[in-house]
Amino acid sequence: MNRTSELARQAIVAFQQHIAALGFCPAVHFELEGCCQLENGQRLSAKHFDFINRQFKQRKIAAKLVDEYWHNQWEYVSEFAGQTPLQEAEFLSLALKLLPNLFARQGVSKTLIKPVVWSGDDGQMAMGSRSIFTHHSRAVHIPNAIQVNVSVFRNGKNLIPQQAFGELLQRCLMNTSLSCCLLYLPEEEAYERLALKTKYGLAQELCSPIDISGGHQGSIALYKEQGKHNQPMGVKVLLEDINQQALLSEQNWQETARVEHRLGAASLAYDPFINVAFTLANVIDALEIFCADKSEEILSVAERVETLPTNMYHDSMGESAYSLFARETWFSARIEKTITWLNQYSSTSAPSDLGTQLKRSILTTYQPSSAAALVTAG
Repeated sequence: MNRTSELARQAIVAFQQHIAALGFCPAVHFELEGCCQLENGQRLSAKHFDFINRQFKQRKIAAKLVDEYWHNQWEYVSEFAGQTPLQEAEFLSLALKLLPNLFARQGVSKTLIKPVVWSGDDGQMAMGSRSIFTHHSRAVHIPNAIQVNVSVFRNGKNLIPQQAFGELLQRCLMNTSLSCCLLYLPEEEAYERLALKTKYGLAQELCSPIDISGGHQGSIALYKEQGKHNQPMGVKVLLEDINQQALLSEQNWQETARVEHRLGAASLAYDPFINVAFTLANVIDALEIFCADKSEEILSVAERVETLPTNMYHDSMGESAYSLFARETWFSARIEKTITWLNQYSSTSAPSDLGTQLKRSILTTYQPSSAAALVTAG
């Protein structure tokens, strides 16, 4: 584990201690998309996924690989197995290292864990449809996302549907995601992914987010009664007919309610430990506001929709991701506030300046090579 990941790991441990001391339990889960290239026009099949899922099980990785929408696109989906946020980061970190090798062992020529697979598929949607293709063909550049799903529990009950806590956590994530976009968009091509719909005329084919928005269909989505496509959440089929059509079902959306941070780009540069730390930092903020009974005060402020930067390092028309993170102070301060709290009410082995160390290490990790693009971390 590199130094940046190790520092982020310490921050996760501190946040988990803080949240537990307040009487809550966070649940964090990842979804990651990627693609494969196979020889002679071959396609990914069930045997590829079965092999990888057996390997995951042997290594006790609580996740499965499943087929995704575009040809030869796959998705890593973490399972709800009671893992801690730190364990979830460890699972994804290991999977990112294993997947290229596991596919290669099955004859897959290339595994692509990257924000965009250029001309990865072809096809054109029928007007007004998200599933029906016309007979026309066009190159589709496949965007690959990584998203973080988060819930919080108290006494075994999901807090997301209670007393507007879900709305509060969503607002906290919206307020911090612009200045911290370097964390989940960690390479130049991630910003090309944001521009696919407008720059390449693929708005009909793609539904990837391009800005920071809320609601239940936004880039930071709150799922309660309804999901991304307005489908009912938490539906469980109790009885089926001989054609496997539901005859009787029940809905318990309270169990599945969550906030999904859907802005991240799939990348080998993506650090799961940093992003779990970022997620838990927002959970702590939301819990402090919630416990102080100030949710209404925060939520009464009009929701903002922020446009993400178009470049990682240098954008003549506006901010870059690197300069935004270099100037922001919330992330490091939140970590050190938690450490101060732990030292007052409990104990922690984390250094008091852990947040400062982590921010400095992140900026060093992603430091631009061009001297002209360098900025001074405040």
